[in-house]
Amino acid sequence: MGSSKQKMVGFTLVEALVVLAIVAIVSNIAAPSFNNLIQNSRMTTQYNELLTYLSLSRSEAVKHNSTVTICKSDDFATPACGGEWHDGWLIFVDDDGDGVFDVGTDELIRVHAALSGDNTLDYSHSRITFSGDGMASGVFNGTFTLCDSRGNTGRKGMIVSTTGRTRYAVSDDILAACPS
Repeated sequence: MGSSKQKMVGFTLVEALVVLAIVAIVSNIAAPSFNNLIQNSRMTTQYNELLTYLSLSRSEAVKHNSTVTICKSDDFATPACGGEWHDGWLIFVDDDGDGVFDVGTDELIRVHAALSGDNTLDYSHSRITFSGDGMASGVFNGTFTLCDSRGNTGRKGMIVSTTGRTRYAVSDDILAACPS
């Protein structure tokens, strides 16, 4: 009987190192694109959350025919208005229309926590108050500016009109500069 040769299956050390080197090179090329994808997704999500909360505030005011305020807040334990918009915000039925959350009299509707990814949100007003007809008081086409680590190149904007309607800010001229 002849000798039977067994065929060896597998990779040599050199082949494994070549494959590992190729994977490392491709990963280094793809990583920035993947990071950009994550940042775009985060910005879109945060923009849509802000839009949702503004729409909710306006619709609650119309639904209850009462004054509803959305304000920036960094204090959710109390809760209270204050801080910066990127710290979070809260929506409440503002019985006396003063734009201040009064514990015991005003009804808290919803709270949004701080933005993730060290993103910032700038707005020239500390609050927006919607009346029972859906109009926004104290707002004269105010513009929200949402920024991430890319600065002005990746920012998004949203305009809130006196009628209470929101729209995407398409002109860079009306957006605030992102912090550096």
